[in-house]
Amino acid sequence: MPQPLIRIALTGNPNSGKTTIFNQLTGTRQKVGNWPGVTVEKKEGEIFKLGYHIQIIDLPGTYSLTPFSTEEIIARNFILDENPDVVIDIIDASNLERNLYLANQLRELDCKVIFALNMADVAKSRGYKIDAKKLSQLLGVPVVFTVGNKGQGMTELLETAVEVAQKPLSIPEERRVRYSKDIESAISELREFIRSQGDVPLPYNQRWTAIKLLEDDRIVKDRIKEATGGKSREILNKTEDLRRRLMSRFDDEPEIIMTDERYGFIAGIIKEVMSTSTFQRIDMSRNIDLVLTNRFLGFPIFIFFIWAMFQITFSLGAYPMEWIDAGVVGLSTLLDTLLPSGMLEDFILDGVIAGVGSVIVFLPNILLLFFCIALFEDTGYMARAAFLMDRIMHLIGLHGKSFIPMLMGFGCSVPAIMATRTLESRKDRILTILITPFMSCSARLPVYIVLAGTFFAANAGTVIFAVYLFGVVVSILSGRLFRTVLLRGEDAPFVMELPPYRMPMIRSLLIHMWDRSKLFLKKMGGIILAGSILVWALSSFPKESRYSPVYEAQIARITGAYAARIQTADPPEAERLKLEQEELIQKLSLAKEAKRAENSYIGRIGKVIEPVFQPIGIDWRGSVALLTGFVAKEIVVSTLGVLYVAEGDAESEALRHALKRSGITPLSALSMMIFVLLYIPCLATVSAIARETGSARWAVFNIGYTTAVAWGMAFIIYQGGRILGF
Repeated sequence: MPQPLIRIALTGNPNSGKTTIFNQLTGTRQKVGNWPGVTVEKKEGEIFKLGYHIQIIDLPGTYSLTPFSTEEIIARNFILDENPDVVIDIIDASNLERNLYLANQLRELDCKVIFALNMADVAKSRGYKIDAKKLSQLLGVPVVFTVGNKGQGMTELLETAVEVAQKPLSIPEERRVRYSKDIESAISELREFIRSQGDVPLPYNQRWTAIKLLEDDRIVKDRIKEATGGKSREILNKTEDLRRRLMSRFDDEPEIIMTDERYGFIAGIIKEVMSTSTFQRIDMSRNIDLVLTNRFLGFPIFIFFIWAMFQITFSLGAYPMEWIDAGVVGLSTLLDTLLPSGMLEDFILDGVIAGVGSVIVFLPNILLLFFCIALFEDTGYMARAAFLMDRIMHLIGLHGKSFIPMLMGFGCSVPAIMATRTLESRKDRILTILITPFMSCSARLPVYIVLAGTFFAANAGTVIFAVYLFGVVVSILSGRLFRTVLLRGEDAPFVMELPPYRMPMIRSLLIHMWDRSKLFLKKMGGIILAGSILVWALSSFPKESRYSPVYEAQIARITGAYAARIQTADPPEAERLKLEQEELIQKLSLAKEAKRAENSYIGRIGKVIEPVFQPIGIDWRGSVALLTGFVAKEIVVSTLGVLYVAEGDAESEALRHALKRSGITPLSALSMMIFVLLYIPCLATVSAIARETGSARWAVFNIGYTTAVAWGMAFIIYQGGRILGF
């Protein structure tokens, strides 16, 4: 018999610990997607506890239910339209006054609500004492203390939610929100007018509808028009009359008056339920910020943290990389012995294994990179990074808040571009979207690791850090250019919220890391596999070239010449001659394979586009790899793997050995890294740009601009390096 379903919605202010509690309650049993019709991330989790099938929905963080941003609209519409069995409002107990505004608005809705006073330990450390029982009595809502990052209060929170869900909905008198006499009079008059219109099918309850109409809530007004048809005009006209009356009485907008009255009520609640100890506790966050946000020390420390992130990503990732690489080589060797020689063996070994295997080895680096980014977010340092960058961002007409999507771009450009929705100004959003692709995403990291590890082995971590830093510099310079030429305007004033520092929870870090990294794994079995197979097919046909007989004749002559000498030589000399013969034959075989690849279909494509890339030190194989990178940057490595490993090297570090033999110099490798950093973003990012800007023209512009900048910068580095003798 299936267990009864209970749906719980988690809401709360940003930085209140909502996602931490969601992770604590659901663990890895999460499903991530998008809300219908929008690209804002939607998280759901399912658990089976207390005899119930409990579905938990993590709503976007919001400061109020007033619909300004997409996140606020989603959160409010879900609560109003989807009717979850219980709404749990996660409240930062150390910042009670600000968080109670959303809580107070939830009290006005006809839904079952629980308040979770989270971060109770932080509140206690600051000397705050909150009477949860009295708060529950005054607000008419159950209240539970929690410490999300330590897992405290989770059981009680779930038990309370199940208990509330089982009871019929009843709104106690204490939960009724009351306004001043004039506001209440206007609410009552509007309700009576709506009733007088007959059986009007309102989408929400009358009192809340009247309040929202007086607040000039555009979404509620649109819903009234849809639901009531012709009667909406009379209702909206009456609303405007009442709004004018209130404005003449208070000399201010009704929504501002009602907001002030809510805060007045909250101030009274705070005095009743919260007391502050007589001694001052040490505010750890403020003391840490004295160092980390210091105008002299903060920026060097931030640079050090980013440098350390890439050192950790490269150094620690090297060991599991070797294990995976050995596994890939072992699998290739095993299949080589099991499969009969022919097209199928070539397809599996050179197409699938060489292509996907050359990328899958970088999974540990991707995991470590996302772990570090999650660490920045969960500790609260991400907001400090934006604060530190605020002064620099003002140089391009943006504020520090724009740097958060850019910093997220180190992980993946698509969610980073989506995160620009938090910016209020459309010009700021477009400007941030256009420069975010210069922030090097994790998909480019395998290219850097291959090239830096091959040609700058001793300083690979530092070189990769320098490449990332170069992307930040180019994005800032491009932003200044765009603000001056394309998107003129003053930068919007902004106050950066600095949440308190928190001890990160390993479980939460691992969940964040895995959620982002599994997209990389999905690409393995999808777009990267398909791309590898396509590249293999284009590089494998035609199977023979007109040069093959020439090489075969040379191999036959060498075999014949050495056979007579080996027969007449003494054993030590015969052994030396055999090794010499094998080396010469191997060189000819590799030359034959290289010539065949050059005359294959992909070789012909490479030869056509090679003149474009020759000035920046990239041969036809690198040109083809860069061309395939438009679909997904990981395919650059898999293409190199197919093209170079196909030449016959089947050792553990096949691709690196092949790259060293290919004639690529450290200077041309650096040029290629810079080009990969800056050139046309992947197909998914281009689609996100078009979607978020609302225009395909910005996407096309971004393709042209980034590619031109990439070629120009790579040209300066390569040709400048040659002039300087590097």
